[in-house]
Amino acid sequence: MIGRGLWACKPRFGKRGSRLGVLPYLCAAVASAALLALLFVDLIESWVTSIGMNTGVEPHAGIIPPQSVPPTRPEEFLLMPSPLVCQRAKPYLITMVTSGPANQRARQAIRDTWGGEVEVRGLRVMTLFVVGVASDPGLAKLMIEEARERGDLIQGRFLDTYSNLTLKTLSMLGWARRFCPQAHFMAKVDDDVLFNPSALLHFLNKSRNPYEQGDLYLGRVHLHVAPERNPESKHYLPSGAYPPSVFPDYCSGTAYVLSRSALLKISLAASASPLSTPLPPEDVFVGLCARTAGVLPSHCPLFSGGPGVPYGRCCYQAMVSVHHVPPREMLHYWADVHTSHPCSWLSLRASLGLCKVRAMLGSALGLEQGL
Repeated sequence: MIGRGLWACKPRFGKRGSRLGVLPYLCAAVASAALLALLFVDLIESWVTSIGMNTGVEPHAGIIPPQSVPPTRPEEFLLMPSPLVCQRAKPYLITMVTSGPANQRARQAIRDTWGGEVEVRGLRVMTLFVVGVASDPGLAKLMIEEARERGDLIQGRFLDTYSNLTLKTLSMLGWARRFCPQAHFMAKVDDDVLFNPSALLHFLNKSRNPYEQGDLYLGRVHLHVAPERNPESKHYLPSGAYPPSVFPDYCSGTAYVLSRSALLKISLAASASPLSTPLPPEDVFVGLCARTAGVLPSHCPLFSGGPGVPYGRCCYQAMVSVHHVPPREMLHYWADVHTSHPCSWLSLRASLGLCKVRAMLGSALGLEQGL
Protein backbone atom coordinates (compact mmCIF):
# COMPACT_ATOMS: atom_id res chain seq x y z
CA MET A 1 0.00 0.00 0.00
CA ILE A 2 2.81 2.41 0.87
CA GLY A 3 4.53 1.63 -2.42
CA ARG A 4 1.37 2.32 -4.35
CA GLY A 5 0.90 5.63 -2.52
CA LEU A 6 4.45 6.73 -3.33
CA TRP A 7 4.04 5.63 -6.95
CA ALA A 8 0.85 7.69 -7.19
CA CYS A 9 2.75 10.80 -6.10
CA LYS A 10 5.52 10.42 -8.74
CA PRO A 11 5.53 13.15 -11.40
CA ARG A 12 3.59 12.16 -14.50
CA PHE A 13 4.18 13.64 -17.90
CA GLY A 14 1.68 14.35 -20.63
CA LYS A 15 1.69 12.56 -23.93
CA ARG A 16 4.60 14.66 -25.18
CA GLY A 17 6.49 14.34 -21.86
CA SER A 18 6.60 18.11 -21.43
CA ARG A 19 3.99 18.93 -18.80
CA LEU A 20 3.68 17.82 -15.18
CA GLY A 21 0.30 16.65 -13.92
CA VAL A 22 -1.43 18.22 -10.93
CA LEU A 23 -1.02 15.13 -8.74
CA PRO A 24 2.50 15.96 -7.46
CA TYR A 25 1.30 19.38 -6.33
CA LEU A 26 -1.69 17.81 -4.62
CA CYS A 27 0.56 15.30 -2.85
CA ALA A 28 2.88 18.10 -1.72
CA ALA A 29 -0.07 20.05 -0.35
CA VAL A 30 -1.39 17.02 1.51
CA ALA A 31 2.07 16.27 2.95
CA SER A 32 2.46 19.89 4.10
CA ALA A 33 -0.98 19.87 5.71
CA ALA A 34 -0.20 16.58 7.48
CA LEU A 35 3.08 18.01 8.82
CA LEU A 36 1.35 21.14 10.11
CA ALA A 37 -1.38 19.02 11.71
CA LEU A 38 1.29 16.89 13.40
CA LEU A 39 3.09 19.96 14.79
CA PHE A 40 -0.11 21.56 16.08
CA VAL A 41 -2.20 18.50 16.95
CA ASP A 42 -2.77 19.81 20.49
CA LEU A 43 -4.26 23.06 19.18
CA ILE A 44 -6.49 21.10 16.82
CA GLU A 45 -7.62 18.92 19.72
CA SER A 46 -8.46 22.01 21.79
CA TRP A 47 -10.45 23.52 18.93
CA VAL A 48 -12.42 20.32 18.28
CA THR A 49 -13.18 19.90 21.98
CA SER A 50 -14.30 23.52 22.36
CA ILE A 51 -16.80 23.04 19.54
CA GLY A 52 -18.47 20.14 21.36
CA MET A 53 -18.55 21.72 24.82
CA ASN A 54 -21.77 22.80 26.47
CA THR A 55 -21.34 26.46 27.42
CA GLY A 56 -24.94 27.10 28.36
CA VAL A 57 -24.32 27.48 32.11
CA GLU A 58 -25.38 30.76 33.66
CA PRO A 59 -22.22 32.54 34.84
CA HIS A 60 -23.38 32.88 38.46
CA ALA A 61 -26.16 30.34 38.70
CA GLY A 62 -26.55 28.63 42.04
CA ILE A 63 -23.46 29.97 43.81
CA ILE A 64 -23.63 29.09 47.49
CA PRO A 65 -23.11 32.13 49.78
CA PRO A 66 -19.86 31.57 51.72
CA GLN A 67 -21.48 32.31 55.07
CA SER A 68 -23.94 29.43 54.61
CA VAL A 69 -21.25 26.75 54.96
CA PRO A 70 -19.24 26.40 58.18
CA PRO A 71 -15.46 26.26 57.81
CA THR A 72 -13.71 22.91 57.84
CA ARG A 73 -12.45 22.11 61.34
CA PRO A 74 -9.12 20.38 62.12
CA GLU A 75 -10.91 17.65 64.10
CA GLU A 76 -12.53 16.44 60.86
CA PHE A 77 -9.13 15.02 59.90
CA LEU A 78 -7.45 12.15 61.71
CA LEU A 79 -4.02 13.08 60.36
CA MET A 80 -2.81 16.32 58.83
CA PRO A 81 0.23 18.59 58.68
CA SER A 82 0.37 21.68 60.83
CA PRO A 83 -2.61 24.00 60.16
CA LEU A 84 0.02 26.69 59.47
CA VAL A 85 1.84 24.70 56.76
CA CYS A 86 0.57 26.90 53.93
CA GLN A 87 1.04 30.13 55.86
CA ARG A 88 4.69 29.24 56.29
CA ALA A 89 5.35 27.89 52.78
CA LYS A 90 3.10 30.38 50.92
CA PRO A 91 2.76 28.09 47.86
CA TYR A 92 1.69 29.51 44.53
CA LEU A 93 0.59 25.98 43.52
CA ILE A 94 -0.48 23.26 45.94
CA THR A 95 -0.88 19.74 44.56
CA MET A 96 -3.23 17.40 46.42
CA VAL A 97 -2.54 13.75 45.55
CA THR A 98 -5.38 11.32 46.23
CA SER A 99 -3.80 8.07 47.36
CA GLY A 100 -4.73 4.75 48.97
CA PRO A 101 -3.30 3.77 52.38
CA ALA A 102 -1.44 0.79 50.86
CA ASN A 103 0.20 2.83 48.07
CA GLN A 104 3.39 3.73 49.95
CA ARG A 105 5.62 3.00 46.93
CA ALA A 106 3.58 5.32 44.72
CA ARG A 107 3.77 8.13 47.29
CA GLN A 108 7.52 7.67 47.71
CA ALA A 109 8.06 7.72 43.94
CA ILE A 110 6.17 11.03 43.80
CA ARG A 111 8.26 12.44 46.67
CA ASP A 112 11.42 11.37 44.82
CA THR A 113 10.30 13.02 41.56
CA TRP A 114 7.86 15.83 40.87
CA GLY A 115 6.38 15.95 44.38
CA GLY A 116 9.77 16.71 45.90
CA GLU A 117 10.07 20.07 44.17
CA VAL A 118 9.58 23.17 46.32
CA GLU A 119 10.26 25.86 43.70
CA VAL A 120 9.39 25.73 39.99
CA ARG A 121 9.95 28.60 37.55
CA GLY A 122 10.65 30.87 40.51
CA LEU A 123 7.34 30.03 42.22
CA ARG A 124 6.74 28.07 45.43
CA VAL A 125 5.01 24.71 45.06
CA MET A 126 3.94 22.11 47.61
CA THR A 127 2.60 18.54 47.42
CA LEU A 128 0.38 16.78 49.99
CA PHE A 129 -1.35 13.38 49.99
CA VAL A 130 -5.01 12.77 50.82
CA VAL A 131 -6.05 9.35 52.16
CA GLY A 132 -8.92 7.72 54.01
CA VAL A 133 -9.05 5.26 56.90
CA ALA A 134 -7.35 1.90 56.34
CA SER A 135 -9.41 -1.19 57.20
CA ASP A 136 -6.23 -3.08 58.18
CA PRO A 137 -5.01 -2.08 61.69
CA GLY A 138 -1.40 -2.80 60.73
CA LEU A 139 -1.67 -0.51 57.73
CA ALA A 140 -3.33 2.15 59.86
CA LYS A 141 -0.31 2.09 62.19
CA LEU A 142 2.06 2.45 59.23
CA MET A 143 0.06 5.47 58.08
CA ILE A 144 0.57 7.15 61.46
CA GLU A 145 4.32 6.51 61.26
CA GLU A 146 4.47 7.81 57.68
CA ALA A 147 2.56 10.95 58.62
CA ARG A 148 4.90 11.58 61.56
CA GLU A 149 8.02 11.00 59.44
CA ARG A 150 6.94 12.81 56.26
CA GLY A 151 4.47 15.43 57.48
CA ASP A 152 2.59 15.44 54.17
CA LEU A 153 -0.47 13.22 54.82
CA ILE A 154 -4.08 14.38 55.24
CA GLN A 155 -6.41 11.64 56.45
CA GLY A 156 -10.16 12.14 56.42
CA ARG A 157 -12.76 10.38 58.59
CA PHE A 158 -14.05 7.88 56.00
CA LEU A 159 -13.15 4.35 54.99
CA ASP A 160 -10.74 4.39 52.06
CA THR A 161 -12.68 2.49 49.36
CA TYR A 162 -13.36 3.07 45.68
CA SER A 163 -16.98 3.95 46.41
CA ASN A 164 -15.81 6.68 48.80
CA LEU A 165 -13.58 8.54 46.33
CA THR A 166 -16.15 11.33 46.24
CA LEU A 167 -15.84 11.69 50.03
CA LYS A 168 -12.07 11.87 49.58
CA THR A 169 -12.51 14.70 47.09
CA LEU A 170 -14.88 16.51 49.48
CA SER A 171 -12.25 16.18 52.20
CA MET A 172 -9.53 17.46 49.88
CA LEU A 173 -11.54 20.49 48.75
CA GLY A 174 -12.52 21.35 52.31
CA TRP A 175 -8.95 21.15 53.58
CA ALA A 176 -7.55 23.30 50.77
CA ARG A 177 -10.30 25.89 51.22
CA ARG A 178 -9.76 26.13 54.97
CA PHE A 179 -6.02 25.70 55.43
CA CYS A 180 -4.43 26.89 52.17
CA PRO A 181 -6.23 30.03 50.99
CA GLN A 182 -2.85 31.55 50.03
CA ALA A 183 -2.36 29.24 47.02
CA HIS A 184 -3.24 30.77 43.65
CA PHE A 185 -3.89 27.31 42.17
CA MET A 186 -4.68 23.83 43.47
CA ALA A 187 -4.00 20.71 41.39
CA LYS A 188 -5.78 17.45 42.15
CA VAL A 189 -3.71 14.46 40.96
CA ASP A 190 -4.03 10.67 41.31
CA ASP A 191 -1.04 8.81 42.73
CA ASP A 192 -0.44 6.91 39.45
CA VAL A 193 -0.01 10.12 37.47
CA LEU A 194 3.30 11.57 36.32
CA PHE A 195 2.65 15.26 36.91
CA ASN A 196 4.77 18.11 35.54
CA PRO A 197 4.43 21.34 37.58
CA SER A 198 6.84 23.16 35.26
CA ALA A 199 4.74 22.38 32.17
CA LEU A 200 1.58 23.45 34.03
CA LEU A 201 3.04 26.78 35.17
CA HIS A 202 4.40 27.40 31.68
CA PHE A 203 0.94 26.78 30.22
CA LEU A 204 -0.76 29.01 32.82
CA ASN A 205 1.72 31.86 32.36
CA LYS A 206 1.42 31.62 28.59
CA SER A 207 -2.36 31.44 28.43
CA ARG A 208 -3.32 33.90 31.17
CA ASN A 209 -2.04 36.48 33.61
CA PRO A 210 -0.53 34.37 36.41
CA TYR A 211 -1.98 36.73 39.02
CA GLU A 212 -5.41 37.02 37.45
CA GLN A 213 -8.07 35.86 39.89
CA GLY A 214 -10.61 34.41 37.47
CA ASP A 215 -12.36 31.05 37.66
CA LEU A 216 -10.28 28.23 36.19
CA TYR A 217 -11.28 24.54 36.15
CA LEU A 218 -8.65 23.04 33.84
CA GLY A 219 -7.94 19.51 32.66
CA ARG A 220 -8.96 16.97 30.03
CA VAL A 221 -12.64 17.65 29.51
CA HIS A 222 -15.02 14.73 29.00
CA LEU A 223 -18.01 15.63 26.85
CA HIS A 224 -21.55 14.21 26.75
CA VAL A 225 -20.84 11.27 29.09
CA ALA A 226 -23.92 9.19 29.93
CA PRO A 227 -24.45 7.78 33.45
CA GLU A 228 -23.74 4.06 33.85
CA ARG A 229 -27.08 2.32 34.38
CA ASN A 230 -25.69 -1.24 34.62
CA PRO A 231 -25.99 -2.41 38.27
CA GLU A 232 -22.96 -4.67 37.77
CA SER A 233 -20.65 -1.73 37.00
CA LYS A 234 -18.57 -0.03 39.68
CA HIS A 235 -19.70 3.28 38.12
CA TYR A 236 -23.39 2.37 38.48
CA LEU A 237 -25.62 5.39 39.04
CA PRO A 238 -29.39 4.70 39.01
CA SER A 239 -31.80 7.19 37.49
CA GLY A 240 -33.17 7.87 40.97
CA ALA A 241 -29.77 9.25 42.04
CA TYR A 242 -29.22 11.18 38.79
CA PRO A 243 -32.23 11.41 36.41
CA PRO A 244 -30.67 13.27 33.41
CA SER A 245 -29.34 11.16 30.54
CA VAL A 246 -26.02 13.04 30.24
CA PHE A 247 -23.59 14.53 32.76
CA PRO A 248 -22.44 18.14 32.45
CA ASP A 249 -18.99 18.51 30.86
CA TYR A 250 -16.31 17.73 33.47
CA CYS A 251 -12.55 17.31 33.77
CA SER A 252 -11.03 13.85 34.10
CA GLY A 253 -10.36 13.07 37.74
CA THR A 254 -6.85 11.81 36.96
CA ALA A 255 -5.59 15.41 37.14
CA TYR A 256 -7.21 18.84 37.07
CA VAL A 257 -6.42 22.35 38.28
CA LEU A 258 -8.58 24.89 40.10
CA SER A 259 -7.84 28.57 40.56
CA ARG A 260 -8.37 30.01 44.03
CA SER A 261 -11.77 31.50 43.19
CA ALA A 262 -12.96 28.33 41.42
CA LEU A 263 -11.82 26.21 44.37
CA LEU A 264 -13.83 28.35 46.78
CA LYS A 265 -17.00 28.25 44.67
CA ILE A 266 -16.82 24.51 43.88
CA SER A 267 -15.88 23.56 47.44
CA LEU A 268 -18.78 25.53 48.91
CA ALA A 269 -21.17 24.06 46.36
CA ALA A 270 -19.85 20.56 47.17
CA SER A 271 -20.28 21.10 50.91
CA ALA A 272 -23.89 22.18 50.42
CA SER A 273 -24.81 19.50 47.86
CA PRO A 274 -26.90 16.52 49.02
CA LEU A 275 -25.05 13.24 48.47
CA SER A 276 -26.90 10.52 46.57
CA THR A 277 -26.72 6.79 47.23
CA PRO A 278 -24.65 5.51 45.55
CA LEU A 279 -22.30 8.47 45.21
CA PRO A 280 -21.52 9.70 41.69
CA PRO A 281 -17.93 9.25 40.44
CA GLU A 282 -15.71 11.86 42.05
CA ASP A 283 -14.79 13.70 38.85
CA VAL A 284 -18.46 13.77 37.81
CA PHE A 285 -19.33 15.12 41.27
CA VAL A 286 -16.81 17.96 40.89
CA GLY A 287 -18.25 18.70 37.45
CA LEU A 288 -21.78 18.83 38.88
CA CYS A 289 -20.66 21.18 41.67
CA ALA A 290 -18.80 23.34 39.15
CA ARG A 291 -21.97 23.65 37.10
CA THR A 292 -23.94 24.60 40.22
CA ALA A 293 -21.30 27.22 41.01
CA GLY A 294 -21.32 28.59 37.45
CA VAL A 295 -17.75 27.47 36.72
CA LEU A 296 -17.13 26.05 33.25
CA PRO A 297 -14.38 23.47 32.61
CA SER A 298 -11.50 24.39 30.29
CA HIS A 299 -9.86 21.74 28.11
CA CYS A 300 -6.08 21.41 27.95
CA PRO A 301 -4.64 18.76 25.57
CA LEU A 302 -1.51 18.52 27.74
CA PHE A 303 -3.49 16.55 30.35
CA SER A 304 -3.97 12.84 29.73
CA GLY A 305 -7.20 11.14 30.71
CA GLY A 306 -8.15 9.88 27.27
CA PRO A 307 -5.99 7.54 25.13
CA GLY A 308 -2.73 6.27 26.58
CA VAL A 309 0.31 8.47 25.93
CA PRO A 310 3.38 6.41 24.87
CA TYR A 311 6.70 7.59 26.25
CA GLY A 312 8.76 10.15 24.38
CA ARG A 313 11.30 12.34 26.17
CA CYS A 314 10.36 15.57 24.44
CA CYS A 315 6.66 14.70 24.55
CA TYR A 316 6.81 14.17 28.31
CA GLN A 317 8.62 17.49 28.72
CA ALA A 318 5.51 19.16 27.31
CA MET A 319 2.77 17.06 28.95
CA VAL A 320 1.27 18.33 32.22
CA SER A 321 -0.01 14.91 33.30
CA VAL A 322 0.30 11.31 32.14
CA HIS A 323 -1.91 8.68 33.76
CA HIS A 324 -1.19 5.03 34.65
CA VAL A 325 2.54 5.43 35.38
CA PRO A 326 3.80 2.82 37.93
CA PRO A 327 6.40 3.92 40.52
CA ARG A 328 9.40 2.36 38.76
CA GLU A 329 8.54 3.95 35.41
CA MET A 330 7.84 7.27 37.13
CA LEU A 331 11.36 7.35 38.55
CA HIS A 332 12.87 6.37 35.17
CA TYR A 333 10.83 8.79 33.06
CA TRP A 334 11.38 11.72 35.42
CA ALA A 335 15.14 11.16 35.48
CA ASP A 336 15.31 10.82 31.69
CA VAL A 337 13.22 13.94 31.08
CA HIS A 338 14.99 16.17 33.59
CA THR A 339 18.63 15.10 33.36
CA SER A 340 18.82 15.65 29.60
CA HIS A 341 18.97 18.97 27.80
CA PRO A 342 15.65 20.72 27.06
CA CYS A 343 14.14 19.86 23.71
CA SER A 344 14.02 22.44 20.94
CA TRP A 345 10.68 23.91 19.92
CA LEU A 346 10.57 21.79 16.76
CA SER A 347 11.58 18.57 18.56
CA LEU A 348 9.01 19.19 21.27
CA ARG A 349 6.20 19.90 18.79
CA ALA A 350 7.05 16.89 16.63
CA SER A 351 7.39 14.53 19.61
CA LEU A 352 4.11 15.74 21.13
CA GLY A 353 2.36 15.27 17.80
CA LEU A 354 3.73 11.76 17.35
CA CYS A 355 2.72 10.81 20.90
CA LYS A 356 -0.81 12.06 20.29
CA VAL A 357 -1.13 10.28 16.94
CA ARG A 358 0.22 7.01 18.36
CA ALA A 359 -2.16 7.31 21.31
CA MET A 360 -5.16 7.87 19.03
CA LEU A 361 -4.17 4.98 16.75
CA GLY A 362 -3.58 2.70 19.72
CA SER A 363 -6.96 3.59 21.17
CA ALA A 364 -8.74 3.12 17.83
CA LEU A 365 -7.10 -0.28 17.27
CA GLY A 366 -7.67 -1.39 20.87
CA LEU A 367 -3.97 -1.75 21.49
CA GLU A 368 -3.89 0.42 24.60
CA GLN A 369 -6.14 0.95 27.54
CA GLY A 370 -7.80 4.34 27.79
CA LEU A 371 -6.35 6.47 30.54
